[in-house]
Amino acid sequence: MKRAAATIGDPLALRIGLTAIAVVFLLVLVALPLYVIFAQAFEKGAAYYLSAIADSAALDSLRLTLIAAAIAVPLNLIFGVIAAYAIAKFDFWGKSVLVSLIDLPFAISPVISGLIYVLVFGLQGLLGGALKSAGLQIIFALPGIVLATIFVTFPFVARELIPLMQEQGKSEEEAALMLGASPLKMFFFVTLPNIRWALVYGVILCNARAMGEFGAVSVVSGHIRGATNTLPLHVEVLYNEYHFTAAFAVASLLAFLALVTLLIKTICKFK
Repeated sequence: MKRAAATIGDPLALRIGLTAIAVVFLLVLVALPLYVIFAQAFEKGAAYYLSAIADSAALDSLRLTLIAAAIAVPLNLIFGVIAAYAIAKFDFWGKSVLVSLIDLPFAISPVISGLIYVLVFGLQGLLGGALKSAGLQIIFALPGIVLATIFVTFPFVARELIPLMQEQGKSEEEAALMLGASPLKMFFFVTLPNIRWALVYGVILCNARAMGEFGAVSVVSGHIRGATNTLPLHVEVLYNEYHFTAAFAVASLLAFLALVTLLIKTICKFK
């Protein structure tokens, strides 16, 4: 049996070759850049590294990044669950349009999406005059950064849930309703337990993209140091000012957050 299985399986040389290609690919595109980031970050020693990430502008950028993610992720969580439930459990007119709109941020460049917000909410934009009269500022302020972050991240939760909920069907929910459960109890005690790990997985991906977003946020932020620069934008400012070690030090924070996100995502995948 073992000999027959070995004959049917892929040749050993092919398996070794494909594995070697995958490992080299990961080393060149993932491990090597991570090594360069941390090596450059600590090039001038730990004291300089700590001073770079403790700089007031860096801390302001970190705070803004966390605030934007803290607002965008819960809103996308709510939207993703509602949209996925509607698409997976109901048939309605415009369903395919809704699915296409959810995928829209994947098809549009983040820079273009940021430009659209400027054209709509900017001072010379479609709603700029009305917003100015009301004393509201969207572009070059926190609201614009949050809007841009929400746009580029809203597909992640929905896209993780839709295939799973479609595969599960709606028989369990219908049974719970027939047994007298309210829609709210049905959701929390039947639907939510079945999708909890996919939901966590989607939230993790959404949060990672929110903290690392550059293109759309760069357009709507105005690059005001200490006010509208997120961590990725602060890295760009430091690099353009030839503070290379400080730029890599701040970038290492994003790399560390990415590694933590990857670890949590891997743990959730095996739950």
